[in-house]
Amino acid sequence: MSWFKRKTKGITTTTNEKKDIPKGLWYKSPTGKIVDTDELEENFYVSPEDGYHVRIGSKEYFEILFDDNTFKELDANLTSKDPLKFEDTKKYPDRLKAAQDKTNLKDAVRTGVGKSKGKDIVIACMDFSFIGGSMGSVVGEKIARAANYSIKNKIPLMIISKSGGARMMEAALSLMQLAKTSVKLAQLADAGIPYISLCTDPTTGGTTASFAMLGDINISEPGALIGFAGPRIVRDTTGKELPEGFQTAEFLLEHGFLDFITHRKELKNKVNLYIDLITNQPIRA
Repeated sequence: MSWFKRKTKGITTTTNEKKDIPKGLWYKSPTGKIVDTDELEENFYVSPEDGYHVRIGSKEYFEILFDDNTFKELDANLTSKDPLKFEDTKKYPDRLKAAQDKTNLKDAVRTGVGKSKGKDIVIACMDFSFIGGSMGSVVGEKIARAANYSIKNKIPLMIISKSGGARMMEAALSLMQLAKTSVKLAQLADAGIPYISLCTDPTTGGTTASFAMLGDINISEPGALIGFAGPRIVRDTTGKELPEGFQTAEFLLEHGFLDFITHRKELKNKVNLYIDLITNQPIRA
């Protein structure tokens, strides 16, 4: 019974001796599965029990795709202006500054060039953590410049989309990026340079309506939400109930909007396989 009785009074434990569990040690997937964060990272940020693909950003995708995580970032310091003097609950410059401080990003896309399985590739990756991955002038300009770099150096381009759509704070200027990026991708096609589009969760709005669906190969991660308007808006507009799985990657694959769904751990091999096949080059091991 001594296990259940305090035999010595006044026992104290100093703060330094307390063994608190560090924050972020565990991750809980939407299906309720619990996974150690170190194990999650080793498994390409995919829950090993249910295959749920956790949302990640450009840092993690660059680690996965570039050999030894070695790359040169393009146009790293490009930032948005405020030509419309937009203000809602915050002034637009203040909102940008808050997002930059929180994420350590300049805007909602990063672009870089490096080697993947030994060959050069340009990758533009969106970050949902920066104002919902919204597409403004900087996103359009950086993608356009990445396409120019690919054309000039004859290097394949990959865009990883993760976006809530066009950025309302830039109004029509953000919508102009749909045409701007589409024109650049058409020039890329005319030059015979491969473009791989990867849709991740979520890919919506103007992003879907432009560069996300214009790839020579359009691929997605499992379970990603992909669409233009949200399900509620589609339901209210059509007046019809939506089919099960509507706007999931699997639904789009079944209806011909995607070419493949690729597990993240296979992403690097699959992307380079597609490039080798498109360019009629020997397949890399």
